[in-house]
Amino acid sequence: MADPLPDPFMLNQWFPISALQDVHDRPRRTTLLGEPLVYFRDGSGCRVTGADGRALPVLEQYACLWTTLGRPEGGLFPIPEYDEPDRRNIAAGSIGVNVSAMRGIENFLDMGHFPYVHTGILGELPHTEVKEYNVELREGGREIVATECLFYQPRASTVSTSGADVEYVYRVPHPTCSVLYKSSPMDTRRLDVIALFGQPTGPESFRGHMVLSILDDVNADDFISYFQLHIFGQDKPILENQMPKRLPLDPRAETPIRADKTSIMYRRWLASNGVTYGVIPAAA
Repeated sequence: MADPLPDPFMLNQWFPISALQDVHDRPRRTTLLGEPLVYFRDGSGCRVTGADGRALPVLEQYACLWTTLGRPEGGLFPIPEYDEPDRRNIAAGSIGVNVSAMRGIENFLDMGHFPYVHTGILGELPHTEVKEYNVELREGGREIVATECLFYQPRASTVSTSGADVEYVYRVPHPTCSVLYKSSPMDTRRLDVIALFGQPTGPESFRGHMVLSILDDVNADDFISYFQLHIFGQDKPILENQMPKRLPLDPRAETPIRADKTSIMYRRWLASNGVTYGVIPAAA
């Protein structure tokens, strides 16, 4: 059976297709929403061409090359911290995962799996409780924000020296992108930023591009990238064993628990925007 065509909401989004540091004059191939693309850099900047050779729009932002198959209404969502001069902005790497991009974002939002999947780093037994937190729509319904998220972590970041209760804020400003803010051990008044930018290559596959904007004047870029990719690598087999591979939007499809409040709102948000690509729509 042929893959489904993108719905209008997905078609008219900007999507990441590569870290800017990996774009060179030699063309490379990738796939977006089932369409083969070629990208490269010339004297004028980054270029992207579609399957028929047509030039596609491009953005060079947040350490990534972005493009679209449709006509987005504007630019990308803001991440003001990225412009703060004392932050380390790092494209930490990209990992392909054989599951829908929406499944990947839902996993990124889930604190409940920390003690079981990321033991000794983002969680540990017996600290398994997901405390009550708030989640709401903001920006006129254009994004989801979860606040007052607290979770004990034995090693929350590359500069952590001991375990601590870590504050989290989650943003979902895009159907396949999430921006996570968490307590910084370097400055208790500020938050580190960890973004997962999802490139849906097909309805049941995506590439996750990790981008960090953090306070760390100790560690080398390679070590910071390894730390983040190690965590993502722990998620990959868990994600790829999930069935179905597309995210069900019907709230009755999978049993919710309190820790799933953000996931439930994310599914409702996708449904309210008419998303059908990479998901299993709710029955009428």
